[in-house]
Amino acid sequence: MCCLLSLMAFAGPRVAFIIWWLVDMSWFERMFETVFWPIVGIIFAPWTLLFYTISMIGGQNVTGWDYVLIVIGILLDIFTYGGGAWRHRKRVPGYSS
Repeated sequence: MCCLLSLMAFAGPRVAFIIWWLVDMSWFERMFETVFWPIVGIIFAPWTLLFYTISMIGGQNVTGWDYVLIVIGILLDIFTYGGGAWRHRKRVPGYSS
């Protein structure tokens, strides 16, 4: 169960973004000027990229509650990457908690 949850945390937003991109490519062409930011987002910050994309559905400007949604995406990225390190900290020799 834990492996399934970890797989969904790492692969879930990436798969969702790629499927969304394949379904509606024109939306992403209007939203992103270059391919650089979506590629960087998919590699390093998939939750933030997914929530940023969701917040841009309403219009071309990020306002109000959209910032809260993007901060939630940033926190999910931090928790996804930091959770594994916190759980496996006892495997590092010489690490004291």
